[in-house]
Amino acid sequence: MQRRVDTKSLALGMWVVELDRPWLGTPFLFQGFEIQTQEELDELRKHCAYVYVLTNPPEGGAKPTKRAPVGIGRATAPATVTAQARAGTERLDLSQLVKVKPIERHRYRREISLEEELPRAAKIEREAKAHLQTILEDVRLGHSVDASGARQIVSQMVESVISNPDALTVLSQLKNAHEYTAEHGLRVCTLAIAFGRHLEMSPEALNLLGVGALLHDVGKMKVPLEILNKPGKLTDEEFAIMRTHVPEGVKILNSAHGIAPESLEVVERHHERYGGGGYARGISGEEIRPFGMIASIVDCYDAISSDRVYHKGMSTHDALSKMYEWRGKDFHPGLVEQFIQCMGIYPIGSVVELTDGAVGVVISINRERRLLPKVAIAASSEQRLLSRGRVVDLMSGVPEGARAPIEIRRVLPPELHNVNPADYFPIPRLAAG
Repeated sequence: MQRRVDTKSLALGMWVVELDRPWLGTPFLFQGFEIQTQEELDELRKHCAYVYVLTNPPEGGAKPTKRAPVGIGRATAPATVTAQARAGTERLDLSQLVKVKPIERHRYRREISLEEELPRAAKIEREAKAHLQTILEDVRLGHSVDASGARQIVSQMVESVISNPDALTVLSQLKNAHEYTAEHGLRVCTLAIAFGRHLEMSPEALNLLGVGALLHDVGKMKVPLEILNKPGKLTDEEFAIMRTHVPEGVKILNSAHGIAPESLEVVERHHERYGGGGYARGISGEEIRPFGMIASIVDCYDAISSDRVYHKGMSTHDALSKMYEWRGKDFHPGLVEQFIQCMGIYPIGSVVELTDGAVGVVISINRERRLLPKVAIAASSEQRLLSRGRVVDLMSGVPEGARAPIEIRRVLPPELHNVNPADYFPIPRLAAG
C-alpha cells in the first residue's frame, strides 16, 4: 500500500514510489527508490512538495540490491540509479540527434487513450508491414528502395506514436517467427520512435530515426537465404557473410534517392557496441552517436525477446534485465536505463500476479504512475485460465467488491500459467478495421 507524505517528513529508509510531478523532470531516472542518503532527501525536498511511499516495504531477502532499477532481477520495490549512470545520461547530447537547426527537445501533450488510437494504429501497422515486405522483396530482386514510400509510412507511424506510444507497441507483440526480417524491421521502427518520443525528440528527428530503423536490415536481402533462415547456430564463415548485411544495407540506401544521412547512421551502426565489441567498424563510446546507440538498443531488445525458428525469445521483463546487465559494455549506460524507463517497469506483454491472486497481462503503461498499468486478466484468483479477461486499470482505485486497491505483486514467467500474452491484447476486435 502507499500513503502520501510531505517531503519535510521524509526519512532515510523510506521507499518512494511516486512523486507529485512527472519523473522525467527530476534527477531521479527511475520510478521508485529507497532513500539512502541525505543528498537524496535534499533532492526530493528541492523538487517535490509531497511524495507517495510504501507502507509495507520489502524486508530481508525480498529487498532489491542497492540501486538496482525496479523489475530488473526482482519484481518487488524499485530503486534509483547511480550518479555515474545519471551522469552518463547527461553526457548524451540530444542536440546531436539531427543536423538541423534549431534543435529543441519537444515535450508532447497529453496522449489519447489506447482504445482510441488502436483502430488507426492497426491500419497503419498492416500497411507498413505490407510496404516493408514489398521493399525487401524489391531489393532481393535487384530493384532500388522506395524511399518516398518508406518516409510516408514512417510519418504515419510517428503520428500514431505521438498520439499514443502504446498502440503500435501492442500490435507489434503479435509476432510470426517465419516472417522475422520484415516484422523485426517494423518492430524496431516502432520501438525506436517510441523511445525517441520518450527522449522528447522532435517529430522531424523521429521521422529520420524511424526511416533508418524501418530499413536497418535491408542489407539482409543480399545474404543467401540458406544462411538467413538457417535453423541453428551459424558457422564462423556463415556469420562473416551475415555481418556483410550492414555495409550492403548502407550501399543499397546510398544508391536510393531521399535517404538522409541521419537515417543511414541507424543502418550503419545498429550492430556497434558501446565497449567496442560490435561491427561493422568496431567503434566505441560517443563515436557511435545517439542514433546508432538508440538503434543498437532497440534492435537487440527485439531480437532477444522474439521467437525464432531455432529458439524461443525471452519474456519482455527478462529481456530488459539482460539489457541492464549489458549496460556500459554493450550499451550507453544512461541511455539503456532511459530505455527501461520508456518501456515501463512492467513492459507491455508482461505477465504479472496481482495482489488479489489473479494473473494478468500488461496491455498499457501509465506514464504518470508506472507501477499501475492497465492489465487484462488472464487467470482468475482461483487460477482458472480465461479466454478473454476483463481489463483492469490499476489506477482506478478500489474495484467494486474489493477491500483495497489491486496492485502488482510480482512478474511471472508466461509458461507458469501457459499464458500467451498476445491472446489478451484488445486486437482481435480490430480485425475488420
